[in-house]
Amino acid sequence: MYPNLYYAFKDLFGVEWTFLRFVNSFGFFVAIAFIVAAVVLANELKRKSRQGLFQPTEMQVMVGQPASMLDIGLNFLLGFVLGYKIVALFILDSSATEDPQAFIFSGMGSWPAGIGLGLLFAGLKWWEKNKQKLAKPEKRTVRIWPHDRVGELTIIALVFGLVGAKLFDIFENWSDFLEHPSDYIFSAKGLTFYGGLICAGLAIWWYARKHKIGFWHLNDAFGPTMMIAYAVGRIGCQVSGDGDWGIVNNNPKPFSWLPDWMWAYKYPHNVNEMGIKIPGCEGKFCNELPEAVYPTPLYEIVACFILFFILWSLRKRLKIPGTLFALYLMLNGIERFFIEKIRVNTRINILGFQPTQAEVISSLLFLSGLAIWIILSRRAKKAPAAKG
Repeated sequence: MYPNLYYAFKDLFGVEWTFLRFVNSFGFFVAIAFIVAAVVLANELKRKSRQGLFQPTEMQVMVGQPASMLDIGLNFLLGFVLGYKIVALFILDSSATEDPQAFIFSGMGSWPAGIGLGLLFAGLKWWEKNKQKLAKPEKRTVRIWPHDRVGELTIIALVFGLVGAKLFDIFENWSDFLEHPSDYIFSAKGLTFYGGLICAGLAIWWYARKHKIGFWHLNDAFGPTMMIAYAVGRIGCQVSGDGDWGIVNNNPKPFSWLPDWMWAYKYPHNVNEMGIKIPGCEGKFCNELPEAVYPTPLYEIVACFILFFILWSLRKRLKIPGTLFALYLMLNGIERFFIEKIRVNTRINILGFQPTQAEVISSLLFLSGLAIWIILSRRAKKAPAAKG
């Protein structure tokens, strides 16, 4: 396992670049997932715009104005936070930054770096606005297409997705949260995918209504996008060993050609430092699981890439708006429901049954997708008759 990129580069390329300790493997692949998602979404929105399925919206903007105090203040704040925390990782004593995640969520930092970078960001904003300043600022009308808003959509999905993922993880582990609230609130660990999906979905629905973006066409564009983003994100889970593994697997390997780590794996050097000490290993990340488990993140990576290509191949064939998104919900629900059968997760008590939170939500997603498919298909059949 590679808890951060330092260990990955050391093992794969034989180099020891200390600064890579600050790049968490899971976070790195989550960032890659959002970049891939933004590219896929932008291309799909452009294609739909060329087909006339989207229309631009017009908005008026003031150009030629100097930088306001709010502009300068916000840029100073951004620069200060980056300097106080991120730059500090590279300039403070290594004992203070040995655990980058703990350092980020602590009160420690570098005041000189924060103030210096804050002033630089504020100065750059003033210079940029001053360069574009007109003798008399004027109001102009600009046309904005949905694909021009991909950056905003990605940021909304990122912020609300992370908040939702954290909240659902807290709900899923409520009793432990009550005993150790700071371990959940002030930690980058513990993120529940469905929490992020639901909260980000609600935020994007509100954004689409506000900017008059066709709801079902936007959802269809998001279907393949979210599937590939999930697949890439799960690479981070597998590479870092973040705890999303399966139950103990003592079954004999079904195929001799199958590597052991694809069937049963102990996740040595996992980022959560769970399990028992590895003999001869010193320092952080020296634990491995006492018994080999199903590498469920690996199975989800393979499954979700396959499901992405299925959705991608059908995106031009399904003509009824919303049905591609409905299919995404059904495929996502099926995939997650069955992977839960061999995955470690907290169970809840509902009317005598003890499903996991993910099993409940995945079942609801499948049923929601099926209902959306049926309703939209029936509505599309009735539409021509109504016109006649």
